[in-house]
Formats: sequence, C-alpha cells, structure tokens
Amino acid sequence: MANAGFTSSTRDIPAVSAVPSHIAIIMDGNGRWARKRFLPRVAGHSRGVDALREVIRACMDRGVGYLTVFAFSSENWRRPAEEVSFLMQLFMRSLQKEVERLHQNGIRFRVIGDLSRFDPALVSMIRDAETLTAGNTRFNLTVAANYGGRWEILDAVAKMLERNPERRSGFTEDDLAAGLATHFAPEPDLFIRTGGEKRISNFLLWQLAYAELYFTDTLWPDFGAEALDKAIASYRMRERRFGRTSEQLSEQAPSSQGAEPAGRHA
Repeated sequence: MANAGFTSSTRDIPAVSAVPSHIAIIMDGNGRWARKRFLPRVAGHSRGVDALREVIRACMDRGVGYLTVFAFSSENWRRPAEEVSFLMQLFMRSLQKEVERLHQNGIRFRVIGDLSRFDPALVSMIRDAETLTAGNTRFNLTVAANYGGRWEILDAVAKMLERNPERRSGFTEDDLAAGLATHFAPEPDLFIRTGGEKRISNFLLWQLAYAELYFTDTLWPDFGAEALDKAIASYRMRERRFGRTSEQLSEQAPSSQGAEPAGRHA
C-alpha cells in the first residue's frame, strides 16, 4: 500500500501551485441553515447534498484533483437518534442517485472511516460504488464517514506493525503514511471549514500538518462556486514556506513556486 509517491510536507517541500491539488472541507452549518428558515435540521442536510454537488463541479472546473469532505464523524453518533437515522438514509439515497453520475463524469469515489457500525446494506452500496468508479482518474472524491483523525492514526500504526512485525522501532513517516486512509492522495493544500467554527474537529490530523486553513461564516448549504473561489483566492495570497524563510522564497525563480495547477493524479 504505497502513498503513490506523494511528498510529505514535514520531510520534503511539496510543489506549490496557484490551484490547490487537494482540498479538504468540513461541511458545517446544515442544521443552523435549516433553523434560520424554520425548517427541521434534516432539511439542511438535504440541501447540503446539493451544495456538495456544486462544489464538486466547481473543483473539477478549476483544476483541483482531489476533494475530501467530512460527512459524519465518529463523534456524530452522539446526535439525536432520529437525526442519525436520517443521515444514514440520506447517505443511501445519495449513493443510489449519484454514483452513476459520478462514474459517467470520470470521478473516483471512496469512503474512509470505520464502516463497522454501518448497516451491512449501506456498506455493500459503498463498496459497490468504489468498485464501479475504481478506474476513474479525472477527479477524486473522498467522503469521510464514521471517521476520526485519531482513529485513523491508530489504525495506520496497527497496519504498519502488521506489515513489519519484526520491526518495533526505526519507523519513518512513509511507513505510517502508507497505512493512512488517504494514502492515495497528496496532503491537502487547502482546508476549508464552513459555518463559522474555527477548529479542525478531529479531521485529517496527520494530513493537515501544512495545509492552509480557511474558515468562513457561510453555512454549508450556501457554499457554492463563488464561495470556493474566495477560499482559493485566499489560498493564493498565502506564503507557503514549509519551514523556510521569506527571504529564501524570494531568492527562488518564480517558476519554482509552480505556476501550473496541480492535481489529476490517479
């Protein structure tokens, strides 16, 4: 299980481009969006699916190669039972409705997280969708469901030890990264959280080491192509030093900062 040769931002200096290769999003604010309109919380979640569809299209149009979204955290089981039940049903309906469209548009679909708590029928649908889209290379959509960053790191450590039972020390970042749920993708360049909260909430704890963080008050159901452009514009204003000084960056030729959009990795 290799990490596809992607650079670790704490070991090497990744290529930098005007368009993020990988965007990670916490889609927050669905319930508040519904409450503002005197609607049940579930109405916000339904509208959030429409917002995700628009953001996927916008990412593809702008040359982003990977999108990873946080749909359901391992802590979200603490929510009211009726809301959790609706979210599971919404997940199944969305898969039934959207998977063929994703496939026709060349999108590879993956779900990361501990699926052991999901209904077997839902797990079967997820695996079927992953299999159907496994050969697609135009765009990569990853949905984190029953996912937690600490769970992922512990899971990766267990896999690392299982692969190398004779080794109990001397492991490298690459050894652990190969067991991460997102081993197939470069580290996120840009992290977005909608809804006004300013925390990462146990999402991609390892992978976000050098991501640019962008927080917006826009509630997820209202987040679309224009809002994505604002986030990317903010990203372009950042000085991505990866431990270096501003003076070192200024001494480099402009081309070394990468003018071409990244992405399009299988």
